[in-house]
Amino acid sequence: MEQHTTFETAQKRALLQERIRRGAVYLLLTLWALIVLFPFYWMVLTSVKSYGAYNAEHIPSFFTLHPTLQNYIDAFTTVPLVGYLLNTLIFTVLTTGLMMVVSVLAAYAFARLSFRGKNLLFTAFLSMMMIPSELVVITNFATITHLGLRSTFTGLVLPSVTSVFYIYLLKENFEQVPDELYRAAKVDGTSDLKYLWKVMIPICRPTIVTVAILKAIECWNSYVWPRLITDDPAYYLVSNGIQEIRENGFGRENIPAMMAAVVVISIPLILLFLIFRDKIMSGVSRGGLKG
Repeated sequence: MEQHTTFETAQKRALLQERIRRGAVYLLLTLWALIVLFPFYWMVLTSVKSYGAYNAEHIPSFFTLHPTLQNYIDAFTTVPLVGYLLNTLIFTVLTTGLMMVVSVLAAYAFARLSFRGKNLLFTAFLSMMMIPSELVVITNFATITHLGLRSTFTGLVLPSVTSVFYIYLLKENFEQVPDELYRAAKVDGTSDLKYLWKVMIPICRPTIVTVAILKAIECWNSYVWPRLITDDPAYYLVSNGIQEIRENGFGRENIPAMMAAVVVISIPLILLFLIFRDKIMSGVSRGGLKG
């Protein structure tokens, strides 16, 4: 009887410790979530404050009793925000589509095809990740300028149609597919392209979708290259358009209108992440596992 009581006491103590540990974890996660989400809340809050109310605040207010949508109206009427969004959409779709074709084919070649010097070539390919991005930008700028492609969608898209990291990620994922499937397909007379389309892509779809989403987010947030290669406002992307809005649109002092434009620009990315967050997490985890 005494042993039974001691066991129950130990079990209750262990259960209490587990609840305390879990509560502490949830508390820390909640605090971290608040820290991460606060900038987004402040951005939205500022965007619904009037210019006068914002400037009248000597101490920042964490809420407003008189929200307004005038800043959002100004964001679409004062500057060509719709044009910036359309340019960014075209750039994102073209770049992501071409990059996926190049990356999938290259990853398949490194993962499944046998040719002389493959390992050496792949090692040299991976070594490109060690080159500082600033050096690549300088080289790309000189090349695009020499070809006369500045302030064109071609000049914007071409330097971004390949990614060493994404090719590596897809190669690792393709290598998880059993070799027996490839040998059986070759016995049946299946071509490599057909095997890639019918077998590899369906099996590795989570990682492929993840790469496409991450590339789309990267393109949407692209700033340095579009700013460097584009002088014509007709080709500005949203990241460059924000600077143009600040300099020649609302002005540096009209922070609420600026925040309204930033909210509009951020909404597509937020929705994209919320819709595909499960695929992003599963795809990244699959890409990092072998066996």
